[in-house]
Order: sequence, then C-alpha cells, then structure tokens
Amino acid sequence: MLKRLLRRTPALPWEEVVYWALDLETSGLKPQDQILSVGMVPIRKGVIRYGEHLYSLVRPHRFDTLSLEGLRAHQIRPFELREAPPLCQVLREVHQRLKEGVLLVHHALVDVTFLKRAYARCDLVWPEPQVVDTVKLLHKLGQRRALLEPHLEAPPENLAKARAFLDLPPYTAHHALIDALATAEIFLVLRAKLGIRTLRELV
Repeated sequence: MLKRLLRRTPALPWEEVVYWALDLETSGLKPQDQILSVGMVPIRKGVIRYGEHLYSLVRPHRFDTLSLEGLRAHQIRPFELREAPPLCQVLREVHQRLKEGVLLVHHALVDVTFLKRAYARCDLVWPEPQVVDTVKLLHKLGQRRALLEPHLEAPPENLAKARAFLDLPPYTAHHALIDALATAEIFLVLRAKLGIRTLRELV
C-alpha cells in the first residue's frame, strides 16, 4: 500500500510516514545461521516512540550450532533462548509492524536477507516494505562533504563509529533493541543534515 501511495504522491513528506527501525542479532552471517533476537522502535511524526518498541529473544530451531562466545557477545544466556518464543511467533509480531510503514535498518542487505529467509521458513509472504538504509544515507552525506572538502574521510559504516561521527552518545552494542534505537537516532540526525523532506529522497 505504501508503494502505491508513493507512486501517487512522490513528494510525500517524510514525517507523514511511520518508520520501524529494526535490528536483528544473529548467530552469524551465513545462510545457516539463526536469528537470536529482534528489536524494533517506531518513529511517528518525526519522533521516536520508544514506548511502542518490540523486543524479543527467539528460540533457535537448533542449539548445537550456537557458540557460547557468540551468545555472550549478544548478552544472551542459553536458558533465556530455551524459554523464548519460536521464530514464527516472533515474526508475526514483526509482520504486523512492517505492514504499517517503512522498514528502517542499518546495513539493509544483512537484515533484509535474514528476514526474507525467516519469512520463507514460516510460510509468510514478504510484505515488500519500503526500506531505508542508514548506511546509504551515510554515503550520501559523505558524497556531499567530498564535493566541498575532498580531503575529508568518508563517514564510517559501523553503527557505533557512525554514532560517534554524528556526535551521538555511545550505546551498548550487539543488543537488538538498543541497536534499533541507535539506528532510529542516526536516521533522524542524517535526515536533518541532508535536508531531506520527502520519502522519495530517502528510498
């Protein structure tokens, strides 16, 4: 529905759209790796609505492939995963939010790939949301800066380093909800710095 609206109104103001900042923590980046937790935070009318957040651990379908070191990096304990809801149950909560607005992620290729794979596993139809990638917005900012001052280094893509570059406070890394919030804040700063006024300019 949002794509049809965008075609009809290419100058749709950016703040009239709901953005769901999302982060996934996974057991790795390979196709066989699993989603361990999901965090989502909405932006409505240009304001982060943390009170409406979604956060859930995800019970893996296989435990034998998980490493304790990897779980510690995500601040997750094995017993918490055993008590967590299964992937398809969590994905239904994600699905309700994705149908509402734009998917906002940092490094879209990683998260969207895992989401599509999860949708297929759960026999859900991918809703084809509009996707805004904060890494692409960082690239836009870097290109603009390079025109004025070619000697400047490009903005870093790493989430924590990008926050420091944008003078945002440091957050604990590798926690899905905190990283989703961090992504939402980065988005708002980049949107202002780039002077973006419409959704079309973001996607």
